[in-house]
Amino acid sequence: MKNNTLPIVTLNRGRHRNDQQIFLSFIYNEELINRIRGNLPARWSTTLKKWYVKNTPYNLKAIYKVLGTHTTLDNQLNGERIIGKNTERENRKRQLNNNQKELLNGFYKYLKGKRYSENTVKVYTFFIADFIEFHNKKTVDALTNRDVELFIEAVFIKRNYSISTQRQFISALKLFVVFEPLTLIDSLELQRPKKDKKLPTVLSQVEVIELIRAAKNLKHRAIIALLYSSGLRISELLQLKISDIKIERRQIIVKNSKGRKDRYVTLADSFLPLLQNYLVSYKPTYYFIEGANGKTYSASSVRKFIYKYTKACGISVKVTPHTLRHSYATHLLEHGVGLRHIQELLGHSRPETTMIYTHVTRKDLLEIKSPLDNAIAQLQKTDKQEQKFLLSRK
Repeated sequence: MKNNTLPIVTLNRGRHRNDQQIFLSFIYNEELINRIRGNLPARWSTTLKKWYVKNTPYNLKAIYKVLGTHTTLDNQLNGERIIGKNTERENRKRQLNNNQKELLNGFYKYLKGKRYSENTVKVYTFFIADFIEFHNKKTVDALTNRDVELFIEAVFIKRNYSISTQRQFISALKLFVVFEPLTLIDSLELQRPKKDKKLPTVLSQVEVIELIRAAKNLKHRAIIALLYSSGLRISELLQLKISDIKIERRQIIVKNSKGRKDRYVTLADSFLPLLQNYLVSYKPTYYFIEGANGKTYSASSVRKFIYKYTKACGISVKVTPHTLRHSYATHLLEHGVGLRHIQELLGHSRPETTMIYTHVTRKDLLEIKSPLDNAIAQLQKTDKQEQKFLLSRK
């Protein structure tokens, strides 16, 4: 039975501020607004009169977690409605026959057997289910590369999926072709679109210190300082246990991180007094950062308070937990640490991933003189009778 006393929040997809967003629409509800403000990285658009968050699977999952038991989520992104803890697929029940369901179930088990992460298994199975449903009039052994193109043109463009999402779909399809070799899809001809080559946002060291100083809350300050001083991913921070911190060795062991790898990162000497103060004051029992009832802390809460402190200290760029990781790597490179060591500290599988920081480091760039500076210096040498040339003089 539907619970009509719960406020209805409608989720829509759209473009705003040059990015794909999830919009949250609902009748004014102060309690609901406070819940969104305190637990989601959401912003209010005065022009659209809506709350919005960046359209990512992680943010959508956070919306379900934060609002799912307190509202009726009318998800227009894929036609799904969440009422309390119950899910009603009112408009989005997949049109699949028993053979197709059995095939997808087998693909799911195949991915699990390959030991892909839970999130990867779910995402890949979701994409293949969409693909099979889109061509549900065709048998699997009749699917071709042209069917892949038609699916991308009709579904990905319509839903405004990003390039990275399309790359995920192609990766899922390549695995599906191996799992089900009866298809006529030639995996060698499947091309992933090129990634956007955006440079990471990096703070100066002064800005990092100002951000840490802005955090008056001890737990918040410890989180920001640890993210920067050790270059942790937000997921690694949230899963970090007290037992993983080796104070006497000045090290942290990051277990079962991305790619199921363990690695050691440095524990900054300057962080130790703050660490001791935090441990004595908050007394965490299992996780380094604990939420309510000793459970893992919320990533959306971390993003929220970092955003707040960024505004408080006047930093103009958008700062996320990953910005602190980018800054950590760039500053190491600027201080002479080799790329190979930085790759190990960050836990990158390929050196090419770490190489991006060579494009943002200021160490060598600061030593390069502009041709304008050279031209003015040459002019001053050759024409000693003239006054010193200044660009600002009319």
